[in-house]
Amino acid sequence: MNQYVTGSMIKELREKKQLTQAELAEKLYVSDKTVSKWENGKGYPDISLLESIAKVLDVSVTELLSGRAVSNINVSANMMRSKFYV
Repeated sequence: MNQYVTGSMIKELREKKQLTQAELAEKLYVSDKTVSKWENGKGYPDISLLESIAKVLDVSVTELLSGRAVSNINVSANMMRSKFYV
């Protein structure tokens, strides 16, 4: 996990959703100082928070950690697989 990529992605997505650091922190039950550390590359989010962060910011965990959007080109194969989980 690259803390600078992840931190800048969190900041970019947070700003896109027009959330302050305090608002994001409140949704994740952490302090705004914690969010600031993530965004400035001075710390990592705890692994147990990654799914919650991704959900609040409307991205996948993969997108959050990689710093880029993941597009799924093989939609039909995924639809076939999803039938087994319905």
